[in-house]
Amino acid sequence: MDNFFQHKARKRFGQNFLVDDNIIERIVRAIGPSETDRLIEIGPGQGAITALLLQRCPSLTAVELDRDLIPMLQFKFRDYPEFEIIEQDALKLDFGALAEEKPLRIVGNLPYNISTPLLFHLLTFRGKIEDMHFMLQKEVVDRLGATPGTKAYGRLSVMVQYHCRVQGLFPVPPQAFRPAPKVESAIVRLVPHPNPPYPATDEALLERIVNVAFQQRRKTLRNALKPLYPELDASKLPVDAGRRPETLSVKEFVDLANYCATLKT
Repeated sequence: MDNFFQHKARKRFGQNFLVDDNIIERIVRAIGPSETDRLIEIGPGQGAITALLLQRCPSLTAVELDRDLIPMLQFKFRDYPEFEIIEQDALKLDFGALAEEKPLRIVGNLPYNISTPLLFHLLTFRGKIEDMHFMLQKEVVDRLGATPGTKAYGRLSVMVQYHCRVQGLFPVPPQAFRPAPKVESAIVRLVPHPNPPYPATDEALLERIVNVAFQQRRKTLRNALKPLYPELDASKLPVDAGRRPETLSVKEFVDLANYCATLKT
């Protein structure tokens, strides 16, 4: 009777449905859900991962934007009375309100077209998140875990690594999806730090400096920071002003932001 619900993947929602059972089982093993978890799934799609998650955590909450998928999901998982679907754009959802007494464990096969803004949105709730497991474009996973001086290293790398421990888990080939995407995918685990290893005095300033620096990543740090600090005395910076922003570690960006926090603007 599940065949009653026919749904074609929609390009505007960035939908690519996971259909490989071996990959699905491997993902759920990596997540390791338990029945006491406060588990949130973003973009359950047709429920391929949802089905295995519910076997281990019957109180799963799913966040789905495509209203045409919701009746199918409600019917498919009708035997799980604690299963809840929130019809909303994850980019606008207050995840903190879902935490209740327990920190969230968030999972999802994220649409590639919104993955970066969604990651930044989720980071604003990091204090209420235990961990996150996502399927992302492999290029994005590479950026998340990139090291200084590499092509993949950038704003996303610095800010996510500042807030989280990043662990790339395994690749997922295009043929594991229907329709098959034109890019490689991968699974990543993000675990928010209870406290950042290198705390910034002003985290908003850190993000602003990182953002400005990587807008001009090939310039020297001295020139890249001019839009923010036109009268900057580069000789007093805690890092060499002749270096390019793409060579600075997370700690060096924090040192730089903490120094800039002492300046008058």
